[in-house]
Amino acid sequence: MMKHYTFSFLNFLLAVFFIAQNSNCYAQNNNTYPGLVTFFKEWRAFEKPPLRDGAPDYTKETFETRWNAFKLLQQKLKAIDTSGWTITNQVDWHIVNAEMNGYDFNHRILKPWKRDPAFYKSLWTDRSDVPAHEGPTHHMVTELWTYNFPLIESERNRLLTDLKVIKPLNEQAQLNLTGNAKDLWIAGIRDIETQMHDLKNIESFSGVSTDKELLKVLNTAIKSTENLVKWLREQAVFKTGLSGIGKENYTWYLQNVHLVPLTWNDEVMLLKRELTRAWSALKLEEHRNRNLPELTEASSPEEYNELADASARSLIEFLDKNDILSVKDYFEPALREHLGRFVPKEKRNFFWITAHYDQRPLYSHFYHWFELARMDKEPNKSDIRKGALLYNIFDSRNEGLATAVEEMFMDAGLYDDQPRSREIVYIMIAQRAARGLGSLYAHANEMTMEQAGGIHATYTPRGWMKTEKELLLFEQHLYLRQPGYGTSYITGKYLIENTLAEFARIKEVNNESFSLKEFFDSLNSIGNIPISLGRWELTGKKF
Repeated sequence: MMKHYTFSFLNFLLAVFFIAQNSNCYAQNNNTYPGLVTFFKEWRAFEKPPLRDGAPDYTKETFETRWNAFKLLQQKLKAIDTSGWTITNQVDWHIVNAEMNGYDFNHRILKPWKRDPAFYKSLWTDRSDVPAHEGPTHHMVTELWTYNFPLIESERNRLLTDLKVIKPLNEQAQLNLTGNAKDLWIAGIRDIETQMHDLKNIESFSGVSTDKELLKVLNTAIKSTENLVKWLREQAVFKTGLSGIGKENYTWYLQNVHLVPLTWNDEVMLLKRELTRAWSALKLEEHRNRNLPELTEASSPEEYNELADASARSLIEFLDKNDILSVKDYFEPALREHLGRFVPKEKRNFFWITAHYDQRPLYSHFYHWFELARMDKEPNKSDIRKGALLYNIFDSRNEGLATAVEEMFMDAGLYDDQPRSREIVYIMIAQRAARGLGSLYAHANEMTMEQAGGIHATYTPRGWMKTEKELLLFEQHLYLRQPGYGTSYITGKYLIENTLAEFARIKEVNNESFSLKEFFDSLNSIGNIPISLGRWELTGKKF
């Protein structure tokens, strides 16, 4: 144990020395944008924890040892005078400040390494549809979706390096996980169990069964994951505490980390309003469409594939021909990688129920994949905005916009050929409002995760959240792990709509013509940043 502590202390001394050594640089560039970019790179280097036996070190003593170095960095950022900077450059300062607030909040309140077993999930089989994985994630995960089997030598070595992190991290988890958050603990066991099964599946991948070294490392990872699951189950019976962070902490986190200019109470009111509006609009749509035939669901793989192809073409052509936004040549290929497949009726979850009637509402939400393709093909010029922001700070922008365009595209005429599909859009809005509302009560510790799921299921129209329980568990667990994420779909939608309204109002005041294409292209160009900052950059006005 002493060698681990000494190693962490040496890292702390190196961090302090590194900051002190660069003090002259800070003094010279303190009030310049290039100085901010330099600081950002130093902050990101610090944010990655030191290693302990080859895995990221999340032990209590290491956090405590590094805390003073963090406070010194925070003081450096606060000392930068941004007066006279362009709005764009000031926005970048606020992004860095929000990330540092996220580190501070995690250290003081959220403590996922202590309270949240799912934090130790290492194996990810799919790419997230937003810039980074949803929820708190450790720093050295294995992105299995980036590998092509059979492996070439360099990729084989990369996978070996990745998998070797799992055993020491699982062992560290049993040291760090001392929290008493009952719902987080019990639900998190499921994530580690999933990892165990996914690791076992790798054995069947092409070329793995004959690679003795890879099999040995893989089996070590499997065994350690099995041990962690066993330990988590044994400890679960002793967990009795609450998992929510409370209203005051939730509001501070919203406003200072995710830069959402609302309180817990504001979000409750907003989500109740959207839930009511979606239900009433749905009933009006059903009345309006009462003499039209019901939508017919795809009943075979062939029917689903035909409908999916037509839906993808319809969406892309609609966006292009109606001057909604500039359609890039990589949009359609990015969408077509995620068209889905036929699912038997008894196995469909909420989203795939909708997709078997008309995929366009779901494919509108797949705006996500356009944004990720843009990050890959046309990365933002700002070093600060180029990659994913830490701590899911992007949620109001990415989840909010993906939700907003479902209704915006509808209102712009996407379903003029099939009015019944408008009903699906309102059902999806109601579902997101209901699940977000449940998550708010869970974080206020007024409901358990299961009770929050009850709101989620009960207030989703047509019983479409009662058909398949895995999605319900996944979503409410995620939202309990990541404050603000469950509400970001609706609050982000509101903030996007507010930005569009202000953008259009300014055009009107200045006797300029409003262009929806100009709005979306401008929004897309500024990157995946909190929409409150996006509004400032697009309109010159802060919330």
